[in-house]
Amino acid sequence: MADIDDLQLTLPQGNSAYARLLEDIREGALQPGDRLRETDLAERLGVSRTPVREAIRQLEADGLVSHVPRQGATVRSLGYAEVMELYEMRAVLEGTAARLAARAGSDVEIDELAALNDRLTEAGATPEATRLNRIFHATLLDAAKNRFLSKSMLSLQKALMILGPTTLSDHDRAHAADTEHRRIIEALRARDGAAAETAMREHIEASQRLRIRALRERKAAGDLGEIDHE
Repeated sequence: MADIDDLQLTLPQGNSAYARLLEDIREGALQPGDRLRETDLAERLGVSRTPVREAIRQLEADGLVSHVPRQGATVRSLGYAEVMELYEMRAVLEGTAARLAARAGSDVEIDELAALNDRLTEAGATPEATRLNRIFHATLLDAAKNRFLSKSMLSLQKALMILGPTTLSDHDRAHAADTEHRRIIEALRARDGAAAETAMREHIEASQRLRIRALRERKAAGDLGEIDHE
């Protein structure tokens, strides 16, 4: 499955602007509620307003951008229920991917997952760990060898970008994720689809709990009028 990072290498100027804005949303440079001003973005990206306008339209079609009265295009905020629904679907899709990978994944692919996780562990709670984690999950999805599942997961990944940086920026979470990944890999090596699916679901649910905790803490601190995004 092509990772979002690959988009800039293959798309024309308008879509290159789209890929760069996707990255800004994923990395938290553009956060929920931020306005997308065509002139400012065109200047920052070094392109004309036309590809920026097209990129904003694509982001709106993806459900990442909405038009707010008197403000114009803004990065969407997710409600609490939407965050829960996203993680529920992620657990279903990635759990299924793990189950299929236990059956269809090659030994080489499983070895690559183990090597990626070792590199992720060495990286700690850093941006590099975030990148390696994306590659880990994309590699597992490739190992599942189901194109329809891949398409569904890509759509979900775009929605998850609104949440901003991964939970691996938390040191305790990064350490726990290593253990969780190893359980998934052990199940894949054993060709135990049920165990692989269970381990992946537990991995996603652990991340979900951290997201929800952060949302509630921010609400308690008075940073948000209501729980709407992380």
